[in-house]
Amino acid sequence: MEYEMRAEYVEGASPRDPEPRFEVWHMTRLGETTGLCGRELDPDAATQTADVWATPAGLPLCHACGASYIHQVPHVDLP
Repeated sequence: MEYEMRAEYVEGASPRDPEPRFEVWHMTRLGETTGLCGRELDPDAATQTADVWATPAGLPLCHACGASYIHQVPHVDLP
C-alpha cells in the first residue's frame, strides 16, 4: 500500500483560494481523499509524498493519522 500526505485548510478556506490558509497534514492512501483518521479532505488539496512524514516539511501532522500510519506501515523508521 502506498501513502501520501494531503493538506487540510482552516475552516472556510479552500485550496482554490489565492492564498489558502493551511492547518494540518493528513496521511491518506495514495490518490484517496480520506485521511487515515477518517477526515474527508478536499480533492484539490495540496499533497506531498509520505517520505516527508516526521520531517519539518510534514508538520504539523494530524496525530490520529500519524498513529494509524505507524501501525499500518511496519517499515517506518522514526527519527
